Amino acid sequence: MTTTAPLLNARVIALAHHAPRALLERVLDRHGVTFHQNVTLRLVAVADGSIARDDLAGEVTGALKTDVSVVHGVIGELTAGKLVEADPADATRLRVTDAGRELYETVSAESAEIAARLYAGIPEEDLAVAGRALTLITERANTELATA
Repeated sequence: MTTTAPLLNARVIALAHHAPRALLERVLDRHGVTFHQNVTLRLVAVADGSIARDDLAGEVTGALKTDVSVVHGVIGELTAGKLVEADPADATRLRVTDAGRELYETVSAESAEIAARLYAGIPEEDLAVAGRALTLITERANTELATA
């Protein structure tokens, strides 16, 4: 374990993102799901019943900083894989299928185990400081992206 930590900077953030993501990718690969599919499926799974297709696309586009056409492709993949489906009450909305919910819950449980190991022993105060700093950096970056 590192005892002297560098100041928070872009490299530290990138390393902290990519190492856990590589662990998550292993989980996703075992279940035949991509990272983009997992992010999208999660938003449908946690929606209250269903979510408007355009709202979903907007949320995923914002979260992943990708083009909306990519997200619509991912939604198509999830639909073709029978993990999400059109809401019978309103075809402009999507809902998770039983298979999608099972996959979401399985991947979530496996990734929670990884997170528990990675965060183990880190004092809550340190996590709070890191959370505040990363949230502020994200807000600032999003503001710059919106004005660019």
